[in-house]
Amino acid sequence: MFEAFGGMALGLLGAGLAAALAGIGSAKGTGIAGEAGAGLLSEDPSKFGKSLILQVIPGTQGLYGLVVWFFAAFRMGLLDGSIVNLTVTDGLRYFVACLPMALGGLVSAIAQGRVAAASINILAKKPDDWSKGMVLCITVEFYAILALLASMLMILNIR
Repeated sequence: MFEAFGGMALGLLGAGLAAALAGIGSAKGTGIAGEAGAGLLSEDPSKFGKSLILQVIPGTQGLYGLVVWFFAAFRMGLLDGSIVNLTVTDGLRYFVACLPMALGGLVSAIAQGRVAAASINILAKKPDDWSKGMVLCITVEFYAILALLASMLMILNIR
């Protein structure tokens, strides 16, 4: 069945999913946090800077997904013109290697957006404790970093 697609197509599908799904998660997560931030800013515009920081945090997964796409595309020879003739097995290797970032980025960015929105509520009610919300957001970030690490280690070890 996979022979019909070819190895390069499977590798590109994995790389594309890493970038797209992590980007979708980041868009959703930053949107959730942005909605909460807009509500706070309508009452207290002086908290824009701290709200913006909390909103941006779920956007990192989209960046991580793009990094995984970049490394996969580079290893497949797409960026330097030395396109590798990938077997279906190699294409599946790239596809599977990109899945941790694709799925981990999607899920963690949305979860982090919810935590960031709750942290904006901390900023609204107890402005001096807003850094505690940052720590809560960073806890979710750890799992996005693990997904990035898993994908990168797998990609770098495909021969």
